[in-house]
Amino acid sequence: MQGYEISTAQDDFDFEVIYQVISHSYWASGIPRETLAKAISNSLCFGVFDEADQQVGFARLITDKATFAYLADVFIVESHQGQGLSKWLIEHIVAHPELQGLRRMVLATRDAHGLYAQFGFKAIENPEIFMQIWQPDVYRDE
Repeated sequence: MQGYEISTAQDDFDFEVIYQVISHSYWASGIPRETLAKAISNSLCFGVFDEADQQVGFARLITDKATFAYLADVFIVESHQGQGLSKWLIEHIVAHPELQGLRRMVLATRDAHGLYAQFGFKAIENPEIFMQIWQPDVYRDE
């Protein structure tokens, strides 16, 4: 997309931007800095940068790069929304060479089903086969 680039080089990332958005998100409110830093360092991440090399977006994949990936922490900062950047980011992720041939890629979203559906994501078939340990208040306990 003209005027923007996507990088997977973690040295390019602006942790402060990422932390400010994710720590105030509905899905990870209050996440400790150390926890987020560890999550990023152990994931395949994508940063979106503007012409001034300022980070304006992010996405994180927890993956073995062979069979499975979980897409998480996707955002475009508010001042850059409405330009198609989220679509471009997801398109870039699903086309990434290291993610081809995966058996399953999943995500959880409260409000962006329409975005992800454009790239082949669907409601989970047979959700009764999935189980979870869910601790929605885990970051409040630390």
